[in-house]
Amino acid sequence: MHKKFMYICFMSNSKLYKGSLTTIILKLLNENDKMYGYEITQKVKALTKGQLKITEGALYPALHKLEAEGLLSVEVKKVDNRLRKYYKITENGEKETTNKLDELAEYIKTMQALVNPKLA
Repeated sequence: MHKKFMYICFMSNSKLYKGSLTTIILKLLNENDKMYGYEITQKVKALTKGQLKITEGALYPALHKLEAEGLLSVEVKKVDNRLRKYYKITENGEKETTNKLDELAEYIKTMQALVNPKLA
């Protein structure tokens, strides 16, 4: 019940989602050598069993911002006669991932205390 409630909140509040998107991207790229945009959207969809879907309109601006901040690097490869951009986390990106995950854990703990104090 509680997990479902958190997903509903997560899906319905676009500001919360956008703020979490950076953390999601950094976490995935920290766990994988490199990924391309569509691969990231599909991985999130699979991990959340379809509960969370990232649109291209949200993903690519976030990827570009992270790249501009030096948290990601980009490698372009030719795949099936097409150029594909692979994103890879940098050393600074790894540090930021740790910070973002710590912030998220604290936020979840705070929300847990508000939503269901018995479990906190």
